Amino acid sequence: MNQQQAKKFFEEHKTRYVLAQFVDIHGAAKAKAVPVEHLDMVLTDGAGFAGFALWGFGMGPEGPDYMAVGDLSTLQDIPWMPGYARLICNGVVNKKPYAYCSRVALQAQIARLTERGLTLYTGIEPEFMLLARRADGTLGPADTTDNLDKPCYDYKGLYRSREVLDEMVAGLRAVGIDVYQIDHEDGNGQFEINFTYADALKSADNFTFVKMAASEIAHKHGLTATFMPKPFANRAGSGAHFHVSLGTAKQKNAFYDKNDKSGMGLSTMAYHFLGGVLQHARALCAVAAPTVNSYKRLVVGRALSGATWAPAYIAYGDNNRTACVRVPHGRLEIRLPDAACNPYLVSAALIAAGLDGIDKKLDPGKAQNINLYELSLEQLAAKGIKVLPQSLHEAINALEKDTVICDGLGKDLAQEFIRLKRMEWIEYSRHVSDWESRRYLEFF
Repeated sequence: MNQQQAKKFFEEHKTRYVLAQFVDIHGAAKAKAVPVEHLDMVLTDGAGFAGFALWGFGMGPEGPDYMAVGDLSTLQDIPWMPGYARLICNGVVNKKPYAYCSRVALQAQIARLTERGLTLYTGIEPEFMLLARRADGTLGPADTTDNLDKPCYDYKGLYRSREVLDEMVAGLRAVGIDVYQIDHEDGNGQFEINFTYADALKSADNFTFVKMAASEIAHKHGLTATFMPKPFANRAGSGAHFHVSLGTAKQKNAFYDKNDKSGMGLSTMAYHFLGGVLQHARALCAVAAPTVNSYKRLVVGRALSGATWAPAYIAYGDNNRTACVRVPHGRLEIRLPDAACNPYLVSAALIAAGLDGIDKKLDPGKAQNINLYELSLEQLAAKGIKVLPQSLHEAINALEKDTVICDGLGKDLAQEFIRLKRMEWIEYSRHVSDWESRRYLEFF
């Protein structure tokens, strides 16, 4: 799209403002509304932001402006905001791509793939919960009748939230995000939106738009759409599984090999990529499960509903949902990321891990096609299966020691991420919870 086409787009959609939009280090959408008459400014110098006011941009109050420079190929209408369109931006500081910008970090890793004639394709499956405020101030499922012990795929739960869900899907499909199914997940009030896979950059852009749509359309209906990984202790958490494959000019899915003797349909390249993911899984965990709350999801054990989807084990298997990597014939499903992840950083880290596996021809080991939840820690150790970090603190320590993943994020961005997450852990550690008060206040 060129500027003349953009002008026609604005006329057709009666667009008055363009949101110059990007994400902070947490993956949260940030934006400025720019009148369409000043589109040229966003495409050249960029919309200016005070970098110190943003999470994870490595700036002090004395620093230069962070300039969000628009990528015109990403121009989209915003159906739930009449008169507004979205333009995704890359970070520029002092007229150079800014290393602390998550989208710039992913583009740097994509460039490594491009040099080899490769493209990473990702299909992301975000889960979220629709909640409503109760009279006592607490939050619970928006549909008060959504209270089954085993609600996954429940027809009534889907039907009774259809108006909000339909508006979300209609809005996404209207801008070319091909939603092909939506279902009720394993938690009460929990849903999953599936949209067609794309190259890693476009998928990350789309995931961000899905979050924006879900949050604001739910708010319009007086509800809260939360992507918090584990809002309720006794219910399933919200993941964002990444289905990944590499493509070449000759083969759209270079991870597929019909002659794979295992029956999983994986090529040698796929096995090596997988070996890299497993090798760096503990460091990947910090990026894919980036909050204190994430580790309430990554625990071993059964959910109240009788099912658990926690990918706590560093292993892979043929359609085995108890491992952190599942193999749906001919591709990989990385089950580690949760709904709070920054998709740009997860994608960049996956490229770094996968390329390390390809370059070093890393062997992922034997597929584990058994229920890993039933094994003791001793039995897991005997099989050489390790457990993912069980706290943000543990994951950040693993990330700090992993030069491959840190280099994949960019050293400056990685250090900023580690610094902020250590602060988050310290604040959490010092917080006095209701559980502590109830347990200890009169205990002694």
